[in-house]
Amino acid sequence: MRHALLYKLTKGLFLILLMVAIGFQQLNAQPNTGVNHGRLNAVIITESIIATAGTIALHYLWYKKFPRSRFHLFNDNAEWLSMDKIGHATSAYNFSAIQYDMMRWSGVDNKKAAWVGGLTAIGLLTMIEIFDGFSSQWGFSKGDMLANITGSALFVAQQLAWGEQRARLKFSFHKTIYSKYNPAELGANKWQSWLKDYNGQTYWLSINPASFMKSNTSFPQWLNVNLGIGAGGMIGARTNPSKIGNITIPEFRRQHRYLFSIDADLRRIDNKNMDPHVLLSVPNSLKIPAPALEFKKDSAIKFHLLYF
Repeated sequence: MRHALLYKLTKGLFLILLMVAIGFQQLNAQPNTGVNHGRLNAVIITESIIATAGTIALHYLWYKKFPRSRFHLFNDNAEWLSMDKIGHATSAYNFSAIQYDMMRWSGVDNKKAAWVGGLTAIGLLTMIEIFDGFSSQWGFSKGDMLANITGSALFVAQQLAWGEQRARLKFSFHKTIYSKYNPAELGANKWQSWLKDYNGQTYWLSINPASFMKSNTSFPQWLNVNLGIGAGGMIGARTNPSKIGNITIPEFRRQHRYLFSIDADLRRIDNKNMDPHVLLSVPNSLKIPAPALEFKKDSAIKFHLLYF
């Protein structure tokens, strides 16, 4: 059963990669496209190896630990104050951006690179949802899929409309007190918490005002304004337990927090001496720590000198 399931999932991944590869080859076949064949082939081979190895590792290191089931759906929209859905959208957006950068580095034009980036991100994240669908612990989440599509669509739409990203989805994290009460769910150390503790995760819509202004504006091209959303007080997915093992859980109020901050789009820094290809490696998915205003329901506005 396990090996048959792994075969089906790996086969599905290969089909997705094959479709992407066929699209790349069609790009290669078109005259005067400016595609760099060597770079494009290197991208296809490298990504195929990484995706396949990652899928197999995910199966053996994570999903194999839990019982199997028939493929089924699971509604988890009410869990973690929907912070995981925002996380899915942010991941899909940034996967799309990374794939787009690789395509542009390979000489693919803006429109085709945007579509390849968005569809590749959706394809790879869909494989994870399929894994969930065959696990009795979870299930295929339509909410997750909608979030994945939304994140990729945000990237593709901006590239097709403007040829640039004027609004990005970014991520930041800070350590919280909540993980110590439920380390199995929220992480037993800071690295696990970085991935699992939704209390410490903040997701940002990072908007570049200068990109909406006239080209001769004096407004700093690199300066972004950020609208953030986070949440706190969550010990369990839907509700907070009163006790876990021998540990009594204090009463925490589960609520969202909303933030306003600034950020820097490092790719927009005007430096004529910098190789433009170097800018592709700049991590634009992480929010730079900066001063921030925090808003909560029924609470006073809080100022953070440096918010992570």
